[in-house]
Amino acid sequence: MKVLFIGGTGTISSAAAPLAVERGMDLFLLNRGRSTRPLPAGATHLRADIHDADEVTKALGGHEFDAVVNWVAYTPADVRRDVELFRQRTGQYVFISSASAYKIPGGAQPITEGAPLLNPIWRYSQQKIACEDLLMRACREEGFPVTIVRPSHTYDRTSIPVTGRFTVIDRLRRGKPALIHGDGTTLWTLTHHRDFAVGFVGLLGHPLAIGEAVHITSDEVLTWNQIYAMVADAFGVKPNFLHVPSDLINAYDETLGAGLLGDKASCKMFDNAKIKGLVPEFNAVIPFHRGVREIADWYRADPARQVVDADMDRTLDRIAEAYRKAWPAA
Repeated sequence: MKVLFIGGTGTISSAAAPLAVERGMDLFLLNRGRSTRPLPAGATHLRADIHDADEVTKALGGHEFDAVVNWVAYTPADVRRDVELFRQRTGQYVFISSASAYKIPGGAQPITEGAPLLNPIWRYSQQKIACEDLLMRACREEGFPVTIVRPSHTYDRTSIPVTGRFTVIDRLRRGKPALIHGDGTTLWTLTHHRDFAVGFVGLLGHPLAIGEAVHITSDEVLTWNQIYAMVADAFGVKPNFLHVPSDLINAYDETLGAGLLGDKASCKMFDNAKIKGLVPEFNAVIPFHRGVREIADWYRADPARQVVDADMDRTLDRIAEAYRKAWPAA
C-alpha cells in the first residue's frame, strides 16, 4: 500500500507512522519538516505546507495513494480543500476527528459511534463536527472515499495528561496544590498512542471502513482523582489536590474552561466493538499506571524537558485563591 500522512509527527501520528512502515506500507509524510520528532526510517518526506497550494501541488507531483490521512485538518475549509486535492488521487481519505464531538452534557454510556454529535460549548469540537458533515455529504453525493476516526484523550511519553502538564509537577514539588476540576470522580478514558496505532493502521486500505466513523480508545476507565494520583506517584511527589468547579476555572481562563466544560468535565467511556470488529488485532494493552511511568522517565531523562509555564502557574494560583475565599474550608 502507498499511504500519505499529512503531518505525521504529532503525539498520535508518531506511533502510527512507524507502525505503518513496519507493516510494509510505502509511507509518505507531507509536512514542513519542523517537528522535533524524527521521521520514521523508511518513510519518504515531501516538504510542503499543506496550506500553500503551490507547494503542495509541486510536492505531490503525479503521486496517487491508496490512503491519505490528514492529521492536521481542523476546519471545513481544510477538508474542502482536501476533497478537491485528493478526489482523483486516493482510494481512501481518513479524517482525524475527535470523540469530544459526541453529545455533551449527558448522553448514554458507554458511547457508541451512533451517538449524536453535539457540542454547544467547545469551538474545536464544533469545527470537527462541521468537517464530518461536509465529508459524509461528499461521500454520499459523489462517492468520496472517507473514513472518519475519532480519538479521545490519547497520550505519549511527552504528554502529561493533566491541566498544566509539567507545571503541575513543579507545583506539587513546591507544596502547591494541583487543581482537579469538579470533585474528581468524573470517569475518563486515556489511550496510549501505541495502542491507538494498532487500530488505526488496521483501518488503512480497509474496504469496510469507507463511509464509516469509528472511535479508537482504551477500555480502561479512570476517575480524574485516580489519574492525578498516578501522575503524582510516578513522579515521586506528594499528592496535594484541590477540587475546583469547572465553571470557576472557566471564569479565570476560558481556554482551559472550554476544554473542561466542552469535554473533560463529562464522563467518557467508549464501546470499542466497532474498531475491534474491523481490526481484530486491536486491543489496548497499556494501562495508564504503566504509561505514566514512561512519561516520568522521559521527563527525568533531560531536565530541559521540565518546562514550567509561569503564566499557567499564576493562573492556577489565582483560581485556587478565589476558590478558597469562596470556600474557606477547602
